[in-house]
Amino acid sequence: MKRCVLWCAGLLTVAGGAWAGESWLARDGQAAAQIVMPEAATPVERTAAQELRQHLEKVTGSAFSIVTESSAKSGPRLLVGNTEASRRLAPDFLAAQAAYDSILLKTVGDDVILTGHPQRGALYAVYTYLEETVGVRWWTSDETFIPQLPDLPLPKLDMRYAPKLRFRESYYLDAFDALFKTRLKGNVSSRTRYMLAPMEMIPEAYGGNHRLIHFKGRNSAYHSFYELVPPNVYFDRHPEWFSEIKGTRTHKGAQLCLTNDEMRRELTKNALALLREDPGADIIQISQNDHAGRCTCKTCLAVEQEEGGVGTASGPLLRFVNQVAEEIEKEFPRVFVETFAYQYTRQAPAKVRPRANVLIRLCAIECSFLQPLEGSRENAPFAGDLAAWGRIAGGNLFGWDYVTSFSSYMLPHPNLRVLGPNIRTFVKAGATGLFEQGDALCAAGDFVRLRHWVLSHLLWNPDLDEGQLIDTFLSGYYGERTGAALKRYLDFIHDRAARSDVYLGCYQKNVTQWLDAKGIFEAARLMASALETAHAEEAADPVGRKGLSDKVLREKLAIDHVLLINDTMLRQHAVNAGKPFPGAPDFPTAARAWIAACERFNVKAYCETTSEATFTTYKKALLERSQK
Repeated sequence: MKRCVLWCAGLLTVAGGAWAGESWLARDGQAAAQIVMPEAATPVERTAAQELRQHLEKVTGSAFSIVTESSAKSGPRLLVGNTEASRRLAPDFLAAQAAYDSILLKTVGDDVILTGHPQRGALYAVYTYLEETVGVRWWTSDETFIPQLPDLPLPKLDMRYAPKLRFRESYYLDAFDALFKTRLKGNVSSRTRYMLAPMEMIPEAYGGNHRLIHFKGRNSAYHSFYELVPPNVYFDRHPEWFSEIKGTRTHKGAQLCLTNDEMRRELTKNALALLREDPGADIIQISQNDHAGRCTCKTCLAVEQEEGGVGTASGPLLRFVNQVAEEIEKEFPRVFVETFAYQYTRQAPAKVRPRANVLIRLCAIECSFLQPLEGSRENAPFAGDLAAWGRIAGGNLFGWDYVTSFSSYMLPHPNLRVLGPNIRTFVKAGATGLFEQGDALCAAGDFVRLRHWVLSHLLWNPDLDEGQLIDTFLSGYYGERTGAALKRYLDFIHDRAARSDVYLGCYQKNVTQWLDAKGIFEAARLMASALETAHAEEAADPVGRKGLSDKVLREKLAIDHVLLINDTMLRQHAVNAGKPFPGAPDFPTAARAWIAACERFNVKAYCETTSEATFTTYKKALLERSQK
């Protein structure tokens, strides 16, 4: 399949001269068009108009006016939102009936229509125009590329697009910034217990966000059984509400007894109370704890047997969740009840089907992320489960994908080549929502800015080419020469990993299973070469390339960490091979330099954790080792 159609076609609008006749939006730095809103513009339409004006003024150097339709003068118009003119000029597009988050960009004469679904469509249409036609790039939350175009032609647009994924979240620290998330068209704000920074909610004026009920005890939106039926409150009085394991009722490392009707009624009561306290939430998780320990009482096992055999624990879970969801729907008809297909509940049941208000969140935690989810030997069991859930979920299938190494963010993680294929696999199976869990605790990590940018674009349009997106970010964010040098490093890392054909899980503590000492030395050399290129570019253009070396130094932290944790083995390899060691002259110097760089780049965590103390302890251990 040929990918990246929307991306490329949009950029050709200006670069290739595909504009509508001799009309201009700006000419010689003077605005020649007006931004027009509906008479009774919604907050989102007002925001869309303001975002358009703000960016066009920076692009052209001219002042654009925002007016309502009745105040508009003759001349080119940028019609933002559900204007009367848009409805007249594009009668086949009815915003109220448009697909969720869909957009319309269409030029009719001297009018440019930028509209879409009422909730966010106008805003997304504006962002699409600015990015794909004008060439604006929101690289990170604090770095935007604005092209300088004093002459901006009236574009020739004819694009209608509805995202295949209704729920889109790329979970990186930079995405905690609500404006940046919105500009990259993310629309979910999830809270997990592994958060060391506050997450901003998207304001209603920017379309708002899908939001899950937040369970304060666990400081998370997920794994909610013990949040809704806490053992310290209920176990002594009702041990029968909790798992029976080897003939004994227990709450330790356990779950709930999902065939106990009395417990279900209590859990439902508690869930309804939380929804009343937070009327803005539109999803509540009714889901298993984050460990094993399912109930194996006679009744629960009988349900498993009916649903595909003992061990098909999704059967009791989904029957239970359906009953809870039925009660919740009576009071909160727009709220979804979400549950997991995760670890021991990953296999789809044979008989029960999710209710219309039940979301299934299928998790790929056991998979190998070097190989694609579809078509690989390693991930064949998951692919089978994904297909089975897709057949029964009725459009309410969500995915939970894992795109980092949670045991150590500070390692190369060679999964860039499967990001696009895996998203497309979820979509092909019928997924309508996807959570890409990255290293949301870490300000550095393994090219986290690149990953978030690429994933966000793929979530919006899975048919984009991930290779082209990677190249676009590398050349745009780092510059052509430095970006090319970093691409050589990334290609080497991924080629060596592919050659090893290793099972790459999401809890890796080292790289030595797929990258030997010789490979580590070469990777370090390539990264050092990229840094030299950045230094040279910055020296040649201190103003235009300011900060470039720091960007590369931040990416260098991962391979430097590999040198650090394998110091003894690698120094011996250098001696045996008669090669210079590609790092600091000794371990103490290397440890101090790496820690100083982490602190300089505001790194507060190197692995999945609930406390900054974990990294503090790790740094202390490195320093203590350096003193021996």
